Amino acid sequence: MQFTKLISLLAAAVVATAENTVTFVSQDSFDRTVIFTSNPNYAKIPDTVVPASKNVTVPFPQGWQGNWYAVKKGEPNIPGMLGEVSFNGWNGITYFDVSAIVNPNDKDNVKQMWPADEEEPVSGCVVFPCNFAYYLPDDVQTRATLDTNLFCSLGSRDGSTIDRRSFDFDSSPTFPRDFVMGKWSKKN
Repeated sequence: MQFTKLISLLAAAVVATAENTVTFVSQDSFDRTVIFTSNPNYAKIPDTVVPASKNVTVPFPQGWQGNWYAVKKGEPNIPGMLGEVSFNGWNGITYFDVSAIVNPNDKDNVKQMWPADEEEPVSGCVVFPCNFAYYLPDDVQTRATLDTNLFCSLGSRDGSTIDRRSFDFDSSPTFPRDFVMGKWSKKN
């Protein structure tokens, strides 16, 4: 009995100290700055420069919620396509999506997001528009994973991208925003 309790405590400690990360994958010859916006009451994440054709991994605190967009070096700082995440949400699940709600005309910065250790689910598009991003506030496009490490592709490689989705239908589940924010009820 004591051994079982000890194993449970150790497992809980590992989960509690697991680092949340997003690795930004630059797929072209443009340097970009990734600009983060934390949800209220969450830690501010400093802007991060992602050099052309490089990967940069950014750590996030336990339970962090917020979003980011990217801006090419020399371009005006105008919010664009968003990567959004809620780490360690309900039942320890990480929720994420790519959103075109703020600026659907930004088609060359944030492209796709996916879990680091899984092939799917994937949110976002190789070419915008597509069926795997938010366009309206009530779209049901949020993806979920137990992985706390995500990838986010930036830009295009020779007119294409690292396409984590090579098909037109994604069978992975999606979740309404109210579910992710803890506001979901059966009447929704």
